[in-house]
Amino acid sequence: MIGLIDRLSRPLMRALDPEDAHALAIKALRFMPRLRPSTDAPELNVRAFGLNFPNPVGLAAGFDKNAQAPDALLRLGFGFVEVGTVTPRAQTGNPRPRLFRLEADEGVINRLGFNNEGGASVLARMAMRASAGGIVGVNIGANRDSPDRAEDYVRLIETFAAVTSYFTVNVSSPNTPGLRDLQQAAALDDLLARVIDARERVRPRAGPTPVLLKIAPDLTLGDLDDVVGIARKRRVDGMIVGNTTISRPGSLRERTKAGEAGGLSGRPLFKLSTRMLAETYVRTESAFPLVGVGGIDSSATAIAKIKAGATLVQLYSGLVYRGIGLVNEIKADLLTALKRGHRDTLASMIGSDAADMTSESWPS
Repeated sequence: MIGLIDRLSRPLMRALDPEDAHALAIKALRFMPRLRPSTDAPELNVRAFGLNFPNPVGLAAGFDKNAQAPDALLRLGFGFVEVGTVTPRAQTGNPRPRLFRLEADEGVINRLGFNNEGGASVLARMAMRASAGGIVGVNIGANRDSPDRAEDYVRLIETFAAVTSYFTVNVSSPNTPGLRDLQQAAALDDLLARVIDARERVRPRAGPTPVLLKIAPDLTLGDLDDVVGIARKRRVDGMIVGNTTISRPGSLRERTKAGEAGGLSGRPLFKLSTRMLAETYVRTESAFPLVGVGGIDSSATAIAKIKAGATLVQLYSGLVYRGIGLVNEIKADLLTALKRGHRDTLASMIGSDAADMTSESWPS
């Protein structure tokens, strides 16, 4: 029934302004009947960051910014949901229009700017659903006008540790001026030191809470060396590769919209983000798991992410063009791939193509 509603409503949603369509989707999820979620095949179960995921397909941050519908999303088949980005104080983000569909390219450009209701509002919702089960992480960021951005992350660690499954430290959005500077070696080292220290301070009351670092796909390989080295030194629990890109592939057909400022996601991001994932995988040397995100719009692209080094995958823009049925399609095809390869788990697929990918020419 949900699949039928999705297929019928998608043309209507695509006819609306992108941000209005997004708001309508969130509202619909909040009032969706409480369906009983199906149980995933044990072959799809994944252990990562000390957490047990029923399947490796997650919803990336940006869709449910204010934790309004994480449980409805879990019931639709996601193995985990990431809410946010959340900042300590509410902020409106950048002026509209700030979200653009590149229909011919099946891509999206956004310059939302961490628009969200702020830590207190999101905390109240996360606390209300804390006993509901399921893996729901919180993606955290700094307020645009913060005098000490690292302190914003520390405050959010202290605020949410007791109610979140994991944290994602987002230093890679291109839509908050100067935020990506936190990926530079000295700034990142200081930030992660303070974040991990805050996590350890609240551990006695909140328990162990994994901390993941989300990076941009636009880093140079030299910068990536620094980022991975610092992440390993500071003992983060994992990394997410990667956020949206400020680059514009020459193959884009929506040339006018491609000129809009903001981060590009969706199909045009796939090659770059997957190459950066493989580059990250070979540098981490299995020190921690990786989450692959960027351009997943089919089973083939999800499997490619796993073979590039992802233990888990996340999607968002692919839902705009493929609908919610994409989640179960990916899970079904992952099972088929396991059976075809006579594998019992996904572990043997992880990173199997990474070394070969890093020897290929750079995506243009």
